Amino acid sequence: MDGDASQLLRLDNVCKSYHNNLVLENVSFCVNKGETVTLIGPNGAGKSTLMKISLGILDVSSGTVHRSNKISIGYMPQKVMIDDVLPLSVRDFLYLRPGSTYDDIEKVLETVKLSYISNQPVQSASGGEMQRILLARALLGQPDLLVLDEPVQGIDIMGQQEIYGLIAKVRDETNCGVLMISHDLHLVMASTDQVLCLNRHICCSGTPELVKDNPEYHAMMGRPAEGVAIYTHHHNEGHDHKHHGHNHD
Repeated sequence: MDGDASQLLRLDNVCKSYHNNLVLENVSFCVNKGETVTLIGPNGAGKSTLMKISLGILDVSSGTVHRSNKISIGYMPQKVMIDDVLPLSVRDFLYLRPGSTYDDIEKVLETVKLSYISNQPVQSASGGEMQRILLARALLGQPDLLVLDEPVQGIDIMGQQEIYGLIAKVRDETNCGVLMISHDLHLVMASTDQVLCLNRHICCSGTPELVKDNPEYHAMMGRPAEGVAIYTHHHNEGHDHKHHGHNHD
């Protein structure tokens, strides 16, 4: 596959400073169609800044950002604040996204398996359901690139497996690229193609299996607790992930 044709996002030697404080230093990576790239790092590592640069919300101090022509990006924030007294159904919350139709909304709710709460108040959703609602919102508009900010934060292991399974399924069916931000390698989606460890600069990168044994990762994040392993999931939904020969899906 031609590298340029499949490339959705590329950062070359990106630096970002705030008031002479260097937040990002010479960061380079790319996200291709059908590929999941997970960015991990401690608090203050520059993950949020890098995400905003990738989305085009922030400008770089130096370096370049390339996005494919007419790229559509779906963004899933960590959380949203909704006033408890606002009478808003799940369907109407999604309808607030500009350009959405109720047909589009029914399709994305079906994708994330939430059709059954379409008419319920969005405030009544559980933590796991709310994350899936935010994922549904990111899927409106059929994005070429999904940017996900800690999509499983604060939900239990079953909810994490479900969300990661849904993300992998969408990626495999639509060939979109996924840029995911996390603070914990142990919660990285099993079908991640590349992990980037960020602490102002890219400390190490590679598959989750390689990164977990990298001494720079342990110096940055600390060693895992005894008995904790990198989470992998298995599901048998007939989706053969052929891109990189992984056996996780």
